Amino acid sequence: MSRVGNQPISIPTGVTVEVIGQTVTVKGAKGECTYTAPTCISVEQNERRIVVSRTDQSKFGKAMFGTVRSLISNMVIGVSEGYKKDLIIEGVGYKAQMKGQEIVLSLGFSHDIVYPIPDGIQVDVQGGTAVSIEGIDKQLVGQVAARIRDYSPAEPYKGKGVRYRNEQIRRKEGKAVA
Repeated sequence: MSRVGNQPISIPTGVTVEVIGQTVTVKGAKGECTYTAPTCISVEQNERRIVVSRTDQSKFGKAMFGTVRSLISNMVIGVSEGYKKDLIIEGVGYKAQMKGQEIVLSLGFSHDIVYPIPDGIQVDVQGGTAVSIEGIDKQLVGQVAARIRDYSPAEPYKGKGVRYRNEQIRRKEGKAVA
């Protein structure tokens, strides 16, 4: 049995949760999220708590038990506090800038990379080398940060490229001249 799925989700003040059948809607100061749980999972609201339980003993139901609980918990945290990922761009000539709803990245290629920012995500560029990605959907924030990082991940010799703020790059020694 899932240890994660058994834990009830507490609802903070300022957040309202509405459960209708399999659909869970969470509203808070930062926005609104909706999730539809599979039929093998039951979601109930008791005062200021949400309880997730299985309706059958299928393999899929066991697999989704903890997952659904985590997804709903992430929605509650997202609408109350939000999620944020910070990226750092290092390298000579490497920079980022905002143009409307797009981020333009200069990462050492012969052309600039234009990445359209999806709805529900706010991107802030400080000094051309620090990019901050914020939103209420944990999965979408992480996906946008990963896509931007994948254009040019930090390399181990000089550290050029895009990395997360807290990411440690293992540096390698360059080729020794004999």
